Amino acid sequence: MTINDLFTDQTLIAKIQKRLPELFYLAELESSRAGKVGMEVGSMREKILIALLLYKFSEQNVETNLPIHEPETDVIVFGRSLSIKTMTGASFKSVKLIWTVDA
Repeated sequence: MTINDLFTDQTLIAKIQKRLPELFYLAELESSRAGKVGMEVGSMREKILIALLLYKFSEQNVETNLPIHEPETDVIVFGRSLSIKTMTGASFKSVKLIWTVDA
């Protein structure tokens, strides 16, 4: 099993396509005040995506107990560091996963 399974498992892809927009919308609602989305929405979305990784790959393959000051590493999957970034905008919403490497 590899992280590429996220992009090839058709059953999981269907679940993601259905549930991820709903979960991200709830994250925006939870972090909104006076009609504005707060910065904490990024952390909430990160938790949603990490939960997805835990669901798919199990706790033994996903390391989440990382120091808060760890640069560009939000989670480690199969020993590889991942940095999770999300963006909010009126016309553009996306998820960007980056594999990070130390020199």
